[in-house]
Amino acid sequence: MGEKHKRTWPEEVGAKEQRKLRARKEDRGVWFGLGMFGLVGWSVAIPTLIGIALGVWLDRKWESTASWTLTGVFVGVFVGCLNAWYWIKRESRKE
Repeated sequence: MGEKHKRTWPEEVGAKEQRKLRARKEDRGVWFGLGMFGLVGWSVAIPTLIGIALGVWLDRKWESTASWTLTGVFVGVFVGCLNAWYWIKRESRKE
């Protein structure tokens, strides 16, 4: 197990407090927030658009009772949300 699991509760609280204080000192500002907002938006939008395009192509290629476009939307949104979660998790570790 890692170093994090060996800490006592007061040590863990102290480490989180130090991390919070460091993050406040950095003062990333509005532009960082807008950039992060854009990154999350694009990380969801691009896979969704790819899913839609692939679904439309499959609907034209093979006729089916199921809508490939709708399936592509769901898969694209799901992949995009996983992608956004990854980026947010990555940025929160830096703090």
